Amino acid sequence: MDGQGATADPQLQHFIEIESQKQRFQQLVHQMTEVCWEKCMDKPGPKLDSRTETCFVNCVERFIDTSQFILNRLEQTQRSRGSFSESLLD
Repeated sequence: MDGQGATADPQLQHFIEIESQKQRFQQLVHQMTEVCWEKCMDKPGPKLDSRTETCFVNCVERFIDTSQFILNRLEQTQRSRGSFSESLLD
């Protein structure tokens, strides 16, 4: 053995990371569509009226804002825990 078997191929790791991001994005779009459809669609018709269209736009924007807020909050929490655990090791 050459000792390289234990470490994963960086290209493979990158590919898996990109595919995971794609999957998370698709789940987010599906969830957003479901939430906004339930909130904004009173009665399906051949086209959207301006009120329904405005509702969809606002719903999607709030959904994205909320998702971004949650991600930022999680990153802050992880960073503060990381620095806390590093200070314990010193």
